[in-house]
Amino acid sequence: MEHLTFSNPALTIALGLATGIFAQSVAHHLRIPGIVLLLITGVLLGPDVGGVIQPETLGSALGIITGFAVAVILFEGGLNLKIQRLKRASRAIRQMITIGGAVTVVGSMLTTRWFFGWGWRISILFGTLVMVTGPTVINPLLRRFKVKSNVSAVLEAEGVLLDAVGAVVAMVALEVALSPKAGPVATAVMLATRLGFGTLVGLLGGVLLVTLLKRRNVVPEGLENVFTLCLVLAIFQGANALLPESGIVAVTVAGVLVGNFQTYIQRELAEFKEALTLMLIGMLFILLAADVRLNEIYALGLPGIITVLVLMFVVRPINVVVGTFGTQLNWREKCFIGWIGPRGIVAAAVASFFAVELNTYGIAGGNELRALVFMVITITVLSAGLTGGLVAQILDLRRPSNSGWVILGANELARATAKILLENDEEVICIDANPDVCSAAEQDCTRVIFGNGLKTHTLLRAEIDTRAGALAITGNEEMNLLFIEKVKDEAKLLYIFMALQDQYEGVTLDMVHQTGSQVMFGSSRDVDFWSACIRKGLVNLERWQVKETGIHTDKGRENAPGDPFLRDNSGIPLTLRSSGRQFPVGDLTRFRNGDEVAYIVLLKHAEKVHEHLQAMGWQRITSDEDKAFTLSLCPSPSDLK
Repeated sequence: MEHLTFSNPALTIALGLATGIFAQSVAHHLRIPGIVLLLITGVLLGPDVGGVIQPETLGSALGIITGFAVAVILFEGGLNLKIQRLKRASRAIRQMITIGGAVTVVGSMLTTRWFFGWGWRISILFGTLVMVTGPTVINPLLRRFKVKSNVSAVLEAEGVLLDAVGAVVAMVALEVALSPKAGPVATAVMLATRLGFGTLVGLLGGVLLVTLLKRRNVVPEGLENVFTLCLVLAIFQGANALLPESGIVAVTVAGVLVGNFQTYIQRELAEFKEALTLMLIGMLFILLAADVRLNEIYALGLPGIITVLVLMFVVRPINVVVGTFGTQLNWREKCFIGWIGPRGIVAAAVASFFAVELNTYGIAGGNELRALVFMVITITVLSAGLTGGLVAQILDLRRPSNSGWVILGANELARATAKILLENDEEVICIDANPDVCSAAEQDCTRVIFGNGLKTHTLLRAEIDTRAGALAITGNEEMNLLFIEKVKDEAKLLYIFMALQDQYEGVTLDMVHQTGSQVMFGSSRDVDFWSACIRKGLVNLERWQVKETGIHTDKGRENAPGDPFLRDNSGIPLTLRSSGRQFPVGDLTRFRNGDEVAYIVLLKHAEKVHEHLQAMGWQRITSDEDKAFTLSLCPSPSDLK
């Protein structure tokens, strides 16, 4: 035992990796933000307490690791920065990431100037670091709180969109801080040079990545993710080698390009990004938390605590008031958004990076800056995590139980179903792993999640735990069945439906019913066929009302759409409106007087369908929607105000 020592850089990295992934695993089971346990673990195992993890043994390598991690984080931020989404963002989101972000920077800067007497340059650095609310912290909190979608959408978008924007702004501020003796003209030229050069390198690197990833077999199968990661790190360090501090802008721009151009590995890249985040970011935060000395935190004293409180109770509320001015958010929603503003991984990583850079250039204040940022992270995360649920309940912002639908598939048939279900003012979220399909859905403003519907993480993003039901509408019936079984494991839903192919190719009717599900659309359907018909404009949306009862089909199902209609691709029943709510039509659906059914009808068979339904005693409801069916859900410009 006398030879046992933890002063070993390899052991430090290994323990950082192991404890980082372990802490996040435990956090997942406890349903709390991973950063909470990462922070606690890092401090407990660091030199000031356990002495097991000793980041100082890494020397300059810690700065290299931090730089690489920051590059990965910002590339990920660029991937999530969807230009179309930003264009369509509501007024609240646009104002929160622009005016609200500026308020946070100015307020934080003035606060540290007042209570710590820091110079303008260090104060501005602090302001830019805490302007970003951590999406990796907010998302699990919102899922645990089960907050209404309009509120969670603003908070999630604020975190995601500010992730990259805030980091770039922070890097600009760093450039100013690293040249304290430069005049205004020289500083402006330096910033323009670095930003311009970084943008150019990022554009070239991004174009190269997109070009290579859009062509199959150029990059060997199975190596696409690793290839992307290596090229991103090369872009980062290459730009820095040619012009110091330009790499951050370069990887961010490259990420934006890759994220906004569809590639055949889009889903795989997103999944790899998640795995890399668990490993790399977990290790990084353990090391960074261990590297922060408790005496540096204590040295901040009362001014540090007051600064954090001012950020939480003064700056953040002003940010929200200004950022949501003129929007449709009510006072309760604004109060909750103002209460929830935790900082996360980005702030921690970039703050540590800044501390290393400032110390390298001999500029005082780097360690104090990092310590204060970590204090902000700790207090804001704990405050949000411990009180957010109670505040949401008091403000009556919890999502209602058994409300809304989750649909596997974002094809045209799935989106048509989603559009009609939305008429009940309940949320409908589509999940699809095809980037082209997701892009088309986003163009029509359908709420869609790009991801694997068989993974728990994706279902949690879709808020499956409070939904009324789930629908599987893809052309792959085996996938539909697996999705339904996964959903049953994750949540207790009232209604479950799945599409079944025409000839029961792999899944039988009995297998569907054994899961407690119903066959969507009343019988087996060719999803691809109907999606193509909708896409080509070959259909009408029609609404019919049940006027008589007691009519039976050959199988004895009361008032079910007759078998000839259901099986010959003339039309397809989508939803039933009964007792003021919309429900999908399944093979066990029973119809009553007054029920309204939405049909997709092939134009060339419309007369045949009309005759059949009229013979059943049904009556068509005239509507302008029947004349011009469209999948678009996009609001008018006035709705965005």
